[in-house]
Amino acid sequence: MYDVSKMQNTASSLFSAYASLAASMMLVRTIANEIIPKSLLTYIQSAISYLFTPLSTQLTIIVDEQCGMTRNQVYEAAEIYLRTKIGPNADRVRAHKTPKQKNINVSIEKDEEISDLYGVVQLKWRLVSVEPQERSGYIPEKKFFELSFNKKFKESVLNEYLPFVLTKAKEIQDNDRTVKLYTRDCPCSSDDDGYGYGGGGGGVWGSINLDHPATFHTLAMEPEMKKMIIEDLDRFVKRRDFYKKVGKAWKRGYLLYGPPGTGKSSLIAAMANYLKFDIYDLELTSLYSNSELRRILISTSNRSIIVIEDIDCSVEMHDRNLGHQPTDTKITLSGLLNFIDGLWSNCGDERIIVFTTNHKEKLDPALLRPGRMDMHIHMSYCTYQSFKILAFNYLGVSDHRLFGEIEGLIKNVEVTPAEVAEELMRSEDADVALEGVFNLLKRKADEANEIKEEKSPSTPEDDEKDEIEEKVDDGGGIQEAKRLRTELLIHTLRNQRRGRMRIGRSARGRSGRL
Repeated sequence: MYDVSKMQNTASSLFSAYASLAASMMLVRTIANEIIPKSLLTYIQSAISYLFTPLSTQLTIIVDEQCGMTRNQVYEAAEIYLRTKIGPNADRVRAHKTPKQKNINVSIEKDEEISDLYGVVQLKWRLVSVEPQERSGYIPEKKFFELSFNKKFKESVLNEYLPFVLTKAKEIQDNDRTVKLYTRDCPCSSDDDGYGYGGGGGGVWGSINLDHPATFHTLAMEPEMKKMIIEDLDRFVKRRDFYKKVGKAWKRGYLLYGPPGTGKSSLIAAMANYLKFDIYDLELTSLYSNSELRRILISTSNRSIIVIEDIDCSVEMHDRNLGHQPTDTKITLSGLLNFIDGLWSNCGDERIIVFTTNHKEKLDPALLRPGRMDMHIHMSYCTYQSFKILAFNYLGVSDHRLFGEIEGLIKNVEVTPAEVAEELMRSEDADVALEGVFNLLKRKADEANEIKEEKSPSTPEDDEKDEIEEKVDDGGGIQEAKRLRTELLIHTLRNQRRGRMRIGRSARGRSGRL
C-alpha cells in the first residue's frame, strides 16, 4: 500500500510540474510574440532549428542540360556514359530501336537513380525533367542531372571523376559515331546511333542520320583538287594549339561555287563523312534578325560543319556596289560577318563554315576575303577525269572503246556530273550506258555548233558596243538577257529538230504503206 501511495504522489508531482512548465512556456511565448519583432523571432527559431538538426554529409551537384545558350558538355557526356551503367537493379529504363540500328538501346528514364563507383567514392545520378508551364508554341522541357556524393570527396569528383566521364563519353561516341544532319524548327531527333542528343541545341535543332554515301573516293572531281581539299582538312583538325598560339578562332571557311549539278552538296557530305563532323543546314531566309542568327549559330556543337547554301539568294549578301534593294529580312551583312569573323566567331571550336553559290560574282567582296571564306573551290563542269570516276563508280569499268570519243567531246561541251550520272544510271550494261553518254555529249556539241551558226558574224563596231553596254550594266541585267536568249535559241533548235524527225518518220510510214 505504501508503494502504491508513493507512486501516486510522484505522478501527481510530475503532472503538476508539467502543467506549471506548460503554463510558463505559454506565458513566455505570448510575451515573445508581443515584445520581440517578428523578423527577429523568425531568425531565432531558424537558429535553434539549425542547432538541433544534424549536419548532412551529402553534396548534390546540379548538371543542367543547357549552359546559357549552348549545350552543357557535362550533361551530354553524362547522358552517354550512364547508358553503360544501367544495371539489373534499375526499376525503369527507356528502350528504343530504329530500323537502322542493329541492337536495342536503353537509356535512363526520368526520376531514375543510377549508382556509380569511382575508386572509393560512391556516387548517385538522378535524371530530373520539368515540364514547361507555358504551352504557347514549342517550349522544350527542362532537364538536368543530380549527382550526389559525400562532401569530403568534392575535390576528387570535380577534378577527377567528371573529367573521366567526359573522356569516357567521347571514347564511346568515337567508337560508334554516326554523322547527323541537323535542321531548324524540328523538335524531334532520330537516335539511330544511340547518341542523338549530342549538339541538338535544346529543341532549336532536330536531326536525322546523314546516310549520304559520298566519300572523297567516289567524288567526281579532279584528283589534284581532291587531294588539296583533303590536305587542307587534315591540317585544320590537327592545329588546335596553332590557332590558340596565333590568337585566331579555330574555324575554317569554304566557298563552293559553280553551276547547279556540279556536286557541291556531295562534296559537303564527303567532308562530313571524312571528318565525322555533324552538319547544320542553315537557311538564312528563314531568319529575321541578327540576334536570332547569333542564337541559332551558338546552339550548334563543336566539330561540326555549318552549311549556308545559295548565299547569293539572300539579297543582303549581294555586292553592295550593285545597288540591290533591301528585303523584309533584318539580317544584315555586318551581322553575318560579326559571327564568322568577329567576336562571336570565338564561341565554339573546330567548326567549318561552308557557303555555296551559283554566282560568285554577285557576292559582296567583304564576304570573300581570307578569314571568312578561306578556300574558294570552283565546282566546274564534268571533265574527262571526273567522267572516268563516275564510269567506274556506276559501271565498274576503267576503260572502254567509247572512252576516246567521249574524251574528245567532253572537252568542248558544258555538261554537269549530274547529267552524266543520269545517263550512266539508265542501264547496267556498260555498252548501253556509255552509248547514252556519248549521245548526250554529241547532242550538246551539235546544239553549240547550231548556236554559233545561228548567230550572225559581229563587226568590230558591234563588239565595241557590246563591251560598252557590259561596262555600264549595273546589275548583270544584260548578261542575264543574253543567257535567256541563248536558252530560248536552244529550245527553238530542239523543237525544230524534233519537228524534222517527226516529218521524216511520217514520210517513211507513208512510203511503207505504198
